[in-house]
Amino acid sequence: MAKLDILLAATGAVIRDRAASVLLLAGLLAAGLVLPGMAADRPPLKGDMKDFVLADPPKPLPPMAITDLDGKEVGLDAFKGRVVVVNLWATWCVPCIKEMPSLERLTAKVKDRPVAVMSISQDRGGAKQVARFLEKQGLKTLPIYLDPKGTALRAIGGRGLPTTVIIDREGREVGRLEGDAEWDGPNALALIEHVLAQGAAQRPPLLKTGG
Repeated sequence: MAKLDILLAATGAVIRDRAASVLLLAGLLAAGLVLPGMAADRPPLKGDMKDFVLADPPKPLPPMAITDLDGKEVGLDAFKGRVVVVNLWATWCVPCIKEMPSLERLTAKVKDRPVAVMSISQDRGGAKQVARFLEKQGLKTLPIYLDPKGTALRAIGGRGLPTTVIIDREGREVGRLEGDAEWDGPNALALIEHVLAQGAAQRPPLLKTGG
């Protein structure tokens, strides 16, 4: 039975006309009258997350040849069990530079949660070029990785920078955003919290409420 039919049955509606059924469903959704799990599996995409494109269904990412600043190879499998925010950027990319402080603040906010932030430089100049940039920008705690050959951008089929991909606990792409955003803002945190909650036990929320 389709979700529409399930919802109509749950509300006691008996409508034979399909067009009328769709109109009723739209009204129920607008009123917030949805069954548990029917809309809950769709992440909140508001504000600067409104252009976040979902991978439907979530899909595994191919291997990426990246290293840390010390030249040690790092694979995405090292982060399995955590939600990973993978940000592809470059030192010459103005929107990338704009959002990097928010990624560093996000790193601090999720340090006690099963969330990892990977900021992967696409600069061909490697570690020295990136290190000078980080010092100039005053970025000290953002986890930085190197991909001077651009393998990560090609692997995900990225079209430009910045591109940020969110990966679930199973190593699958949930979706991506092309362009800059406030990654420590309420809209991004709500999205990350939603991905965390999928199949996980209840944990303290990233978003604090109350006084």
